[in-house]
Amino acid sequence: MSDQRNLLLAIVLSLAILLGFQFVYELPGLKDEQPHPQTTEQPQGQAPAPPGATAPAPGQPPVTAAAPMVPGVTPRPAATIDQARATALGESPRIAISTQRLSGSLALRGARFDDLTLATYRETLEKDSPNIVLLSPGGTASRYYADFGWSGGPGSEIKRPGPDTLWRSGSSVLGIEQPVTLTWDNGQGLKFIRRVALDENYMFTVTQRVENRGTTPVTLHPYGLLSRTDTPSVSVFWILHEGAIGVFNGTLFETGYDDVRDDGRIEKASTGGWIGITDKYWLTALVPDRNAPFSGSFNHRLTDAGRDLYQADYIRGGEVVPAGGAVEVVNRLFVGAKEVKILDAYMDENGLGIANFDKAVDFGWFYFITKPLFYVLRYFSDLLGNFALAILLLTVIVKLIFFPLANKSYRAMSAMKKLQPEITRIRDRYKEDRQRMNREMMDLYKRAKTNPAAGCLPIVVQIPVFFALYKVLFVTIEMRHAPAFGWIQDLSARDPTSIFNLFGLVPWDPPSFLLIGIWPLIMGASMYLQQRLNPQPADPVQAKIFMLLPVVFTVVLAPFPAGLVIYWTWNNLLSITQQWVIMKREGIANPAAT
Repeated sequence: MSDQRNLLLAIVLSLAILLGFQFVYELPGLKDEQPHPQTTEQPQGQAPAPPGATAPAPGQPPVTAAAPMVPGVTPRPAATIDQARATALGESPRIAISTQRLSGSLALRGARFDDLTLATYRETLEKDSPNIVLLSPGGTASRYYADFGWSGGPGSEIKRPGPDTLWRSGSSVLGIEQPVTLTWDNGQGLKFIRRVALDENYMFTVTQRVENRGTTPVTLHPYGLLSRTDTPSVSVFWILHEGAIGVFNGTLFETGYDDVRDDGRIEKASTGGWIGITDKYWLTALVPDRNAPFSGSFNHRLTDAGRDLYQADYIRGGEVVPAGGAVEVVNRLFVGAKEVKILDAYMDENGLGIANFDKAVDFGWFYFITKPLFYVLRYFSDLLGNFALAILLLTVIVKLIFFPLANKSYRAMSAMKKLQPEITRIRDRYKEDRQRMNREMMDLYKRAKTNPAAGCLPIVVQIPVFFALYKVLFVTIEMRHAPAFGWIQDLSARDPTSIFNLFGLVPWDPPSFLLIGIWPLIMGASMYLQQRLNPQPADPVQAKIFMLLPVVFTVVLAPFPAGLVIYWTWNNLLSITQQWVIMKREGIANPAAT
């Protein structure tokens, strides 16, 4: 029958989408959990080039092997990493960086930002888990740094500070309201001054000043760059971007590591905006003066050892330093967690006015739904003290918004329940004449003033909310490690229990595809109960398929974030209650018996 075929088609399409999620999200995730081989070889003679250059800059330190920065990838043993990092950090005098959010140091040799750790984020839920390390110096297995400087242009013989320059400073600690000033004299009449300040979050302000004590004017081009060695392990999933990112002339630009490798160099010109490299939860971004034109680029090269080297950089137009005068430019560097509230504050015109800085969080095409939904959840969480309770309250509000539409739909289902004996009679009578059977069915629906497709509406209207909530749970750091109750200690991760080890009673860790936890089972049971309240297909084959759907959805949704499964379960229970009440009012004698 056509209406049943349409309903079946809708469910099959929904299932196909969910299976697609499973294929492109869960399977790559399993691969990412496998240990990645590491190497300690030291490639020689190749380093990131300054912006605008087509060849490696001479005299820069060797590129070291890098490891994936994403938590969850198995690195070298911790003792080896600590020793290598300590050795690398000891190769340069340093200024300590210490705030409530960041810790690390600034290298005086080269004035590089190459040692930064997030003080409030750990790799796992364990109390002794290491903090997230974002930037690391050369000589470690995760070389990732930021640098600012001056380019003299083609053929320039002006001596400028480089990676081996040893800067001087009268301060030993960089903190909030505790900036440091670095100085270096090139011996040719130019004095380079660099003032570094840090706010209470993750934004560095780097003010570069050049004083010309000579007799001739000098032209210099200010630049900033980010350099990262090796391709990090990323989530191969279309709803999440990781890699090169930036906003140019108010437009967001994103491209993956593979595209940068294939293209070699991607150039973007802009006035205002920013350029950087993003991970799922972390961002490193260069922010030039918003009123100054700049040329940005993303680059890729191979080191002598054949390792990937990525660079994001910008260079501004020439600044003329007059004889006896000075020039000053302001640059900014963001290194930290992509907390939405903080990004919004930097975007505020009363603040730094960074264009579309919140787009660093991959809210996707449905930004206008996903971001407001996030703020609603955040508000409810602050109100109730828990994101799980916020999800439950959000579900109730969504149900109230769509209450009239759902009522209409459930009344249509109840009417279909009443017509079930007559529908069966028509099918039995005209089973050899499909056209006549369809005509009789349509006449029956017209007489009863019933629309059989109306029963699909409750599923259809909640799909946008379902995907928006999935996006929020998947991409926002606020949901990372957010606890619910009981065994759910991370709403952004799957239910960690499994029926195949009797929820932990059997001392066996089943493989990922067998992790079907308590919440997915409750969700499947609620889906089965809701299905029993709906009109059942008279076709035996369709009826069997419908009976299997709760089992299939239980397996498919098992690896999804626990917060999403809780939402779906609670939504089903509210729908069952609403539908049961309506069926009683419509004269269905015993809805529970169905």
